[in-house]
Amino acid sequence: MRLALRFVLPLMLVLAGIAYAIMPLVDQLTLRWFVRDLDIRSSLIANTLQEPLLEQLAAGRKAKIGEFFVRITLDERLYAIGYCANPQAAILASRSFPAEIRCNALDRWENPGDHLLQSARGPLHVAVKPMSSELATEGKLVLVHDMSFITRRSEETKNYLFYLFLGLGVVVSLVTVVIAQLSWRGWMTGMRSLLRGEGLAHRSSSRPELTPIARDLQRLIHELEAEARARDEAQITWTAESLRTILHGELRGEDVIVVSNREPYIHQHRGDRVEVQRPASGLVTALEPIMRACSGTWIAHGSGSADRETVDQHDHVNVPPEKPAYRIRRVWLSKEEEAGYYYGFANEGLWPLCHIAHVRPIFRSGDWAQYERVNRKFAQAVSDEAKTDAPIVLVQDYHFALLPKMIREALPDATVITFWHIPWPNPESFAICPWREEILTGMLGSSILGFHTQFHCNNFVDTVDRLLEARVDRESFTVSCGGKATAVRRYPISIAWPPDEETMGPSVPECRQSIRQRCELPVEHMIGIGVDRLDYTKGIIERFHAIERLFELNPEWIGRFSFIQIAAPTRSGIDEYQHHEAQVRALATRINGRFERQGPPPILLKVEHHEPAEVYRYFRAADLCFVSSLHDGMNLVAKEFVAARDDDRGVLILSQFTGAARELPEALIVNPYDADQCAAALHMALNMPPFEQRDRMRLMRRLIAEFNVFRWAGRMLLDAASMRRRSRLIEKPTSASYV
Repeated sequence: MRLALRFVLPLMLVLAGIAYAIMPLVDQLTLRWFVRDLDIRSSLIANTLQEPLLEQLAAGRKAKIGEFFVRITLDERLYAIGYCANPQAAILASRSFPAEIRCNALDRWENPGDHLLQSARGPLHVAVKPMSSELATEGKLVLVHDMSFITRRSEETKNYLFYLFLGLGVVVSLVTVVIAQLSWRGWMTGMRSLLRGEGLAHRSSSRPELTPIARDLQRLIHELEAEARARDEAQITWTAESLRTILHGELRGEDVIVVSNREPYIHQHRGDRVEVQRPASGLVTALEPIMRACSGTWIAHGSGSADRETVDQHDHVNVPPEKPAYRIRRVWLSKEEEAGYYYGFANEGLWPLCHIAHVRPIFRSGDWAQYERVNRKFAQAVSDEAKTDAPIVLVQDYHFALLPKMIREALPDATVITFWHIPWPNPESFAICPWREEILTGMLGSSILGFHTQFHCNNFVDTVDRLLEARVDRESFTVSCGGKATAVRRYPISIAWPPDEETMGPSVPECRQSIRQRCELPVEHMIGIGVDRLDYTKGIIERFHAIERLFELNPEWIGRFSFIQIAAPTRSGIDEYQHHEAQVRALATRINGRFERQGPPPILLKVEHHEPAEVYRYFRAADLCFVSSLHDGMNLVAKEFVAARDDDRGVLILSQFTGAARELPEALIVNPYDADQCAAALHMALNMPPFEQRDRMRLMRRLIAEFNVFRWAGRMLLDAASMRRRSRLIEKPTSASYV
């Protein structure tokens, strides 16, 4: 009881003090709300009276105006009403009208916030409303409201607040006293000890058979607490540092091995010097920040002309060159291997098979043999680079469909995370591949298999269910094949946030001026931008047809708008790509020949490699970005354009067939096969007002900032960590071991 009194009385005093302290604030807020309501009410009354009052004045019936005012002031709150024809005239008013208000001093009552008049009756609210007509252009109506009711309402509010705080104090006091009584004999301490296993540990000293149970219970609780803590901390913000924390905390600091065909840095001969290039690849753009954050080894095909000269005796090179953070292990391929594995099966077979772009896939047994050979060569490289028996291996894309199973055979305890960067087709489309079972079983060697969208996950599970003897659990989205379970998950890939300071260095006005000067365009010329590899899945031809249609439907843009297409050369050894490049060049030439005579060229085609910093300058200089992919896993160009626009300007036109369209609905979503719809979107983008551009861009930037590439990688690593914990618990000895 003494404890209750010592706590309750001070608490009640504090709450009473708080209640009295906020009373003046309540009075001010109440007064402000009622003054605003009376202003609105005065405007409504003035609008209602304007027409009959001006008719009476026009007819010269001033005597009846007084009676008219008296009838109106029968309202409980409307204290008095008056009318001034001009500052020198006598006021026409009801009998209760305050003498302090005169026609030649109405300016005071027209000032915002100066509407209160103190009188013997109490506070009055004065509102002056202009009344104009052809006969009386300077007339003003004066409305005076009685505010005594506010005082009554204020007193009622104070009483309510006082009783609210009083009741709150009683409830808090009772709850606190109850908890204190429950804790009096150490009940809470005992429960905590029991949950942590300390009670079991104490008893195990006298009963040895309980020792293994106590130890396992303590370890399990510690792991669960660590997992929950890491997830909570990581969800605050996703950065390189939080990703590094996950790697070293949740995965015990193990090195991450990334496997991809394309390397993040290529060394090329340029005359007498060696130049370092960063390829135009969405995969590299997404993964490179991850490796900077996590360190480790990136295994990739060494394709640069100076790559062999820049590695050490173990085929390693540390990157980035300016500040090394991780290393590349280069794998060398012969001309025959590259032709069959890369140009053949991967890009003439799997690429068109997975993309609905109306290009027929080509399958050759010789290409398949080289594909198997190269996948095994990369599996050996993973085994060589692994520092433990249980590395974490991130396998990237369709070049390595067989690799997960090969890694599993060499390193059974490895955690293999495979991410498929391109779409996955429906079962009917995939079934035409002659080696469909081998590809599926190879991919199911993964611990986790990721796709960009849930639609692609559904297609993969349907394909396995149709073509393989495997157990498919659609509730947990896992596939069990050969005694191993593979989790099929959606991981929408993104870009690093915030963007690199180097790429965002020049201001938007500087970029606009420099790009227009470089392209020989007028200062106020509108420009659009497209950045793609020269690939038939990117819809560049469809994009050019839409621009041509824009000029046909809206000729006012001829000579005022140009589209800059940056097209990085790719896979030039494949006939389909050579034919596609010729088509793109011919179409740009034809459209320019049709409209160029009336001003700057409509299309500026730049078929050459551009460094990321240079691409961002084009993004920051453009008025719109057009992404017209015919079928795409995600498309990071769309997200890079949004990230580049820290001025909250610019419009993104986005194909409905990209994964990004599901994440960025604020873009103008179009069907790239519909030239009229795309032309209408271009016209809308060029005419979009700045405030709408700002609202759309801010929403998209907020999403990309939250769902960035570190979140993409972090979710996969967290899932991998949970999977490793579950496997350790499953592999623990059974209860029979404790007997």
